[in-house]
Amino acid sequence: MRYTPVTSSLFVKNRADFIAQMKENTIAILTSNDVKHNNADDVMGFAQNNDLFYISGIDQEETFLVLYPDAYKKENKAILFVKETNEHIKIWDGDKLTKEQATVISGIERVEWIQDFEKVVQLMAFEADGFYLGHNEHIKRVTFDQETQQDRMVVWCKKKYPLHEYYRAAKITRALRPIKSEEEIALIQKAADISVVSFKRVLQACKANIKEFELEAELTYNLVKSGATRHAFQPIVASGKNACALHYNTNDDVCNDGEMILLDFGVCYANYNSDTTRCFPVNGVFSPRQKEVYNAVLYCLKEGSKLLKPGVLHADYEQKMAKLVETQLIQLGLLNANEVAQQNPDKPLYKKYFMHGTAHYIGLDVHDIGLYSRPFEAGMVLTCEPGIYIPEEGIGCRLENDYLITEKRTINLTAEMPIEIEEIEAIMANEEFVIST
Repeated sequence: MRYTPVTSSLFVKNRADFIAQMKENTIAILTSNDVKHNNADDVMGFAQNNDLFYISGIDQEETFLVLYPDAYKKENKAILFVKETNEHIKIWDGDKLTKEQATVISGIERVEWIQDFEKVVQLMAFEADGFYLGHNEHIKRVTFDQETQQDRMVVWCKKKYPLHEYYRAAKITRALRPIKSEEEIALIQKAADISVVSFKRVLQACKANIKEFELEAELTYNLVKSGATRHAFQPIVASGKNACALHYNTNDDVCNDGEMILLDFGVCYANYNSDTTRCFPVNGVFSPRQKEVYNAVLYCLKEGSKLLKPGVLHADYEQKMAKLVETQLIQLGLLNANEVAQQNPDKPLYKKYFMHGTAHYIGLDVHDIGLYSRPFEAGMVLTCEPGIYIPEEGIGCRLENDYLITEKRTINLTAEMPIEIEEIEAIMANEEFVIST
């Protein structure tokens, strides 16, 4: 693997927490994701099912995990099923995990080959009263029209054991995953640290008439060199008016002198993610208007991040963030104070220039699972990302950091990434930081 192996104690603890939430005498079955193909014999790469990774640490396709904490036989309490290799697989794809390696990674003593899954489960199923099965329950789920390994498991299990009770594994993991352990925080911090160096590379490489994808290449170079798994999401390198399209990521335009670039990117390290956004001038010097807009957004970020405290409701936080941005829009001359005072509260005027939320969970998913009706708690990691978008001026500005909530204070995990105007201009003027090769 590219990343430094994660200690199995993390997954042992996560499994124990998961098991503690299971109903009496039930079996949990979690499956890996599929390898996604594009054309002919090529594949788009593999990304593990995050719930399975969370409680096993296994980062390989064709993997099943069966948990039966009330099993009569001790060896049936936790069983990991992995893909058995052979000479053909070794020649064409390389080695797969041995049983011994899977035990070291996961901390699970009993490991079987996946072809024995149905036979082994059959020996336990009729002792149990029900099953916990995984399913993609994310609020931004995009797999509605794609059959997944989880979908096939649900169909198979209900056909094979129709009279058992069925429960949602995702209901347990969405309660557990928002609270990060020290080990998880360290992995998110590692992802953030890689992103800091990546951003500095971009600043030093930027110049008038460079293509957006050339700056994207700087991100990719450092990501691969640093042992990261992949981009956390397709990077946004949006110059000029492109920055006013929130999910612009074709990254194929020219960065023109006098424009500002919005760079929204993240790093996935050991399946844990960072998510950051920065803005900077193509020519290395902010114009007076760019400074005004940038400082307005930066003020909202600094003040808004102070609202990320234990006990705060997400809806209340977003309402206060919107008020911060609204005030700045008035000061920028984009909104009229009298009109704002008389606006329809259901159609606030700020939406013309600021149209998105500013805080989401981050962890194994960039938009990590968790209920937003749940008050913020110590151990949660969230983004803060206010923005102002002015299409008529060709300016789009969003600034984003990743914050760990603790009982005493909020810690900025991306504090080392330059954000002050003076820092950015100094780096772009080659006054500090030399790209290593």
